[in-house]
Amino acid sequence: MSEQKPFNQNVIAIIWDFDKTLSPVFMQQPLFEHFGVDEERFWKEVNALPAYYAKINVTVQPDSCYLGHLLTCVREGIMPGLNNRLLRELGARIPLYPGLPECFDRINRLLDHDEYAEADLRVEHYVVSTGLKEMILGTPIASKLSGIWACEFIEVPASFGYNPDSAPEHGVISQIATLLDNTTKTRALFEINKGVNKTPGISVNDAIPETSRRVPFRNMIYIADGPSDIPCFSVVRKNGGMTYAVYDPASKRHFQQAVGLQESERVHAFGPADYTENSHTDWWLRYQVRRIADRMLEERKNALNKSIQPAPTHGA
Repeated sequence: MSEQKPFNQNVIAIIWDFDKTLSPVFMQQPLFEHFGVDEERFWKEVNALPAYYAKINVTVQPDSCYLGHLLTCVREGIMPGLNNRLLRELGARIPLYPGLPECFDRINRLLDHDEYAEADLRVEHYVVSTGLKEMILGTPIASKLSGIWACEFIEVPASFGYNPDSAPEHGVISQIATLLDNTTKTRALFEINKGVNKTPGISVNDAIPETSRRVPFRNMIYIADGPSDIPCFSVVRKNGGMTYAVYDPASKRHFQQAVGLQESERVHAFGPADYTENSHTDWWLRYQVRRIADRMLEERKNALNKSIQPAPTHGA
């Protein structure tokens, strides 16, 4: 008897970065506008933090130290009253590239008919970002997603000796709950790969054969914009998935960056961050989803044929 697999492996996972991939701006822009904070000054200070703390031999991560600087702004009254609810409300103000969020539904409908539907093949969308989860949850994209990996804040931390049966209190954000940097984003890929986000009791560190994982890497498409995504590009491409870089059509530098990613074989292809129907990027995405789905169907047919023992026939 063949071994029963824990998952049907019927999912194509499209995994998106957020800033400069789904939005032309850094998602925190509405946050700075709301509190009247100079965005350029904030990021300039953040970029100088690693060297500042290095003077006392303290290492801070360049990708995520902005989180602590946001907490400093709250503590010093520069962003008074900032809480998770407000972050989500401000997320609704994040501008999106053309064609979003409609592109998600259009891609999903590709598998709603024919053999794809009979085989229960489907697309799931995920965002993996070093940005803020609550802000992403405030966007129109949130309802289209099967999961979000991003940074989170605690408002009122549990006191020493707290009652675990009580609910946390609400207040202003005061501690970092979860942080992702450009390297730890790869952990999210393995969690999607193994089904950690969908099945209780499975850990990302559990040893699971690739043939038994929920979403094999070859059934993934990773879409992002820049060199900071190279760790994720590398994991997906090395393991048989597809990678795609987008660029801001209004930025020559961004275009050149995408060209460099393809020339260095980090991505299979690149195109403008325009997700409208029949755009270059829309065509590429739809083509790849159908190609992966067709391959999944072919693999199922081959596996079925191998499992069938022909019935004996009468001799001549």
